[in-house]
This record gives sequence, C-alpha cells and structure tokens, in this order.
Amino acid sequence: MAFLEIKNLHVSVNNVEILRGIDLSVNQGQICAIMGPNGSGKSTLAHTLMGHPNYKITSGEIFLDGKNINQLAPDERAKLGLFLSFQYPVEIPGVTVANFLRTAHRAVKQKEMSILDFKRLLEQKMHLLKMDKRFMTRYLNEGFSGGEKKRNEILQLAVLSPKMAILDETDSGLDIDTLRTVAEGINKIISPEMGCVVITHYQRLLEYIKPDKVYIMIDGKIVKSGGAKLAIELEEKGYEWIKEEMKS
Repeated sequence: MAFLEIKNLHVSVNNVEILRGIDLSVNQGQICAIMGPNGSGKSTLAHTLMGHPNYKITSGEIFLDGKNINQLAPDERAKLGLFLSFQYPVEIPGVTVANFLRTAHRAVKQKEMSILDFKRLLEQKMHLLKMDKRFMTRYLNEGFSGGEKKRNEILQLAVLSPKMAILDETDSGLDIDTLRTVAEGINKIISPEMGCVVITHYQRLLEYIKPDKVYIMIDGKIVKSGGAKLAIELEEKGYEWIKEEMKS
C-alpha cells in the first residue's frame, strides 16, 4: 500500500456530491500532480484529505501509512505527517510568523524545542528559501503580498517537514518571477521522505516542479492519468479535448 492511499472516495458538501469515486495513491518521495478546470473537485479533495468538517465522506476510504484516517481530526492527521498548503492563507494579526510556527511545530512533532533551538531551525529554513530574517517578526500574513503569503506557506512546509504535502493551487495569483521563487523553494524541501500532491490549473508550475504522475480531474472524477508529458499535452489542447474523449 502506498503512503497515501485513496479508495473509491465519494464526498458531499451541503448534500451535493462533489467527489464521485476517487482512486489515488502517492508514495513518499513521489510527486503527483492533479489538474482540472474550475469546479472539478480538486480543492474539495485537498480539504477532505485534511479533514475539513464541511466535507462529508459518504463512501470510500483514505489511508495514511496504512491507517484509515476517515474519522480523524485535522490535528491528528497532521501528527501522522499530513500537511496542507492553503490556496488562500488567512491573516492572524498579533501573532508573529515565528510564534505561529513554533506553536505548530510543537503541536505536530509533539516535542518541545527551546526558543533558541527553534530560532536556529527557523533561520536555517529561511536561509534555504532565501527569505529575509525580518520576516519572522511580522504578524502572520498581515499586509503580506500574494507571493509573500505563498512563500510563508512553503516556510511552514520546510519547518514542519511532513511525510505527505498537499499543495492546493500554490501558483494561483503569482507572477512569473514569484512562481519561480516559490517553486525553487518547494524543490529544495521535497525529499525521499516527503511525498507531494500538487493541485494546479496550469502546466506552468509543473515546468519547475516535475511530477512523476499527472492526474486529470473533471466533474469529481479522475478521467485520465499519465506522466509529465500529459500536462504539456493538456496545456496545448485544453480540457475540451479530454471532455470530447469522455463522450466517445
């Protein structure tokens, strides 16, 4: 069994079925890309994996490292090594980036680090991501640009070092230079001990983060899968090509 295993997953929101039988497996050290048009269910899948209470699993199973996590709370999933990078990170006035990350690290890793040791860890990760140290004293996402919010999400990924990362449209709203910077940061963090599910509309992010496998999602189902070349083909032909294939 793969580290993340999804079997025949059906999910409803407000009694409306959004996911209609998703099968997916991702191992540590593997990068999987999920692509699809707006409304196809990509973000629903991300929130369901992390345990958002508004997303109801009506049938199917999610396994993480062989453990069924259907009924687990988000914090319990995080402790098992699951991480979600949000499409729209929230602002938390009055809480610095450093304090937020230290609290998150203690909760997820279930161990205490001294302030000094954690500061060293944070500075090491910020240096890796080429981030100014002054960033750690700013209030979480308050007054941040879109690019700064996304880089902060990647900093969280680096500090928490999960076993499986779900990146939900990390490229949305980023200009070309910021996209490259964020992607370079992700590439530095991903390791053989960390699997990654990259959710995106566009192939441009996958020019920098090379997926091992690409899945196309339409109307709550995975309708096509392939290697990295599938994303390039999709960029050239658009989603209508796949929709026509589905009809035939």
